[in-house]
Amino acid sequence: MVRAVLLDRDGVINEIVYFPELGLLDSPLNPYQFRILPDVPGAIKILNELGLKVIVVSNQPAIAKGKMTMGLFEKIRRKMKWELLKRGAHIDGEYYCFHHPQAKLSQYRANCDCRKPKPGLILKAAEDFHLELSECYVIGDGLTDVEAGKRAGCITFLTGGMKCDLCRLMNENGVKPDYVVPSLLHASEIIEKEVDEKWKYSLIRQV
Repeated sequence: MVRAVLLDRDGVINEIVYFPELGLLDSPLNPYQFRILPDVPGAIKILNELGLKVIVVSNQPAIAKGKMTMGLFEKIRRKMKWELLKRGAHIDGEYYCFHHPQAKLSQYRANCDCRKPKPGLILKAAEDFHLELSECYVIGDGLTDVEAGKRAGCITFLTGGMKCDLCRLMNENGVKPDYVVPSLLHASEIIEKEVDEKWKYSLIRQV
């Protein structure tokens, strides 16, 4: 049985960027804007040491919207992996959806099965890594992450503080996470405890 933790990227692994000229928060558009959140390397290292696969599953429509190039996206990917590796943590796999229904670039304009809240990215990772999805965790900072995880049959975590509009959407859509935590580190600590308890239980049964 292969178990994994499937992570959203922006807002979970790295900081969301504020663009003052637009007055909004969005994903980083170049490697200079990409900053790993402080506790993330330690959190991922915990998961690595537990023997869990750590896999990124993330919607990334900025290229489709004409905001950045694939070259810049690849530089961000390399920076993320390097920043984690030099702190003793690593990512085992990455799955991205580059589509958007209203994409400016026609090659990315699609109503696909991989864009969360659909579970396509998770299902693809499960196929490639032979995952037992009922024993896997999905961690994200948005309701789309939770819904994708629920559709795939995973245990779900929502990171960040609860907001009134988010509570309303949860009730309206009938989608609620199994856990609400402040950060990825808190989620990793809960997973570590669960894994330890399951391991101890399996030993008792063998005796």
